[in-house]
Amino acid sequence: MLNWLTINTLLGISALDWLYACVAAIVSYVVLVAALGFIIKRLEIFAAKTTTQVDDVVIAVIKRTHRFTLLIAAILIGAKFLEVGPKWDVRISHLWFLVIGLQIAIWINRAVSVWTASRLTGTGPAAHNPVITTMISWLLRALLWAVLLLDVLANMGVNITAFVASLGVGGIAIALAVQSILSDVFASAAIGLDKPFEIGDFVVFGDVAGSVEQIGLKTTRIRSLSGEEIVCSNTELLKNIIHNYKRMAERRILFGFGVTYDATPGQLREVPSIVKSAIESAGNTRFDRAHFKQFGDSSLDFEAVYYVTDPSYNLYMDIQQAVNLELMEELGKRNIEFAFPTRTVHVVQPIAEEAIPEAA
Repeated sequence: MLNWLTINTLLGISALDWLYACVAAIVSYVVLVAALGFIIKRLEIFAAKTTTQVDDVVIAVIKRTHRFTLLIAAILIGAKFLEVGPKWDVRISHLWFLVIGLQIAIWINRAVSVWTASRLTGTGPAAHNPVITTMISWLLRALLWAVLLLDVLANMGVNITAFVASLGVGGIAIALAVQSILSDVFASAAIGLDKPFEIGDFVVFGDVAGSVEQIGLKTTRIRSLSGEEIVCSNTELLKNIIHNYKRMAERRILFGFGVTYDATPGQLREVPSIVKSAIESAGNTRFDRAHFKQFGDSSLDFEAVYYVTDPSYNLYMDIQQAVNLELMEELGKRNIEFAFPTRTVHVVQPIAEEAIPEAA
């Protein structure tokens, strides 16, 4: 049997060498798979005893080891038992580089995916703006696979200088063709870096007012007060002056009212203190001033300023309502009436014409 395997050949290689190569490949595959399973199991036991997330990321990355790459590696190990000549030895070394580089790229790609998921889902450090996280993820993946492709081509003897130069020229042409899209993408990056607003903020710009629901690479989606979704280009959005009400620490309120001219100077002197008492009793307020401002056309006008220490609009309206009702009650007790627009018309009777004597 041994003589038969030695005598018979396939592609110039004896059947015995082919047998050794097959056995080596099978044994190598089994050993690699078993070693991978053993390493993952030991790491899981170790990770269960720790509170850090680094070991969890390592486990997730190692689990991404592809069985196909293990199979190719086992075949290449078995190929070492074959006398294939210098030409095929070089090709096998190129295949080793390709397999190892591909597996490393898969590991790094998995690590980027885990990092991105942790940032977007909140299990890791909070991402204030998911746009930057997504863009960084895409850039890392593009850079990873580009480097792998260039390394593989260089390892195989391809001159990548001209290839990179042609890619640069093609990139410029593509950039000119999609410059409007790229403008929105860079505007999205500016939003992510400068953070003029974040998801959940209530913003007002132009005639649009609503809460930010999503910040994308090209558009930002805003839920308006009337309920519809407004989709705005990032470039056009940054051209406007944006009012971000969620970041307002406190709300400054200026309001005025008028009383009738029947009020006496003594009654008018009491009004500022009444306003101050009404504002302070409403709660969550900081009184600033209240003054008899001017003599109006049909009223004696007062102006008051105070601050609501919480930016909530509903709270402000509740406080203003309480202040208005308190003013009505207190001014009514003092017989001070609120003014309303009136106009007094003075009619002057025409002088009767004297009788003109008739001409003689």
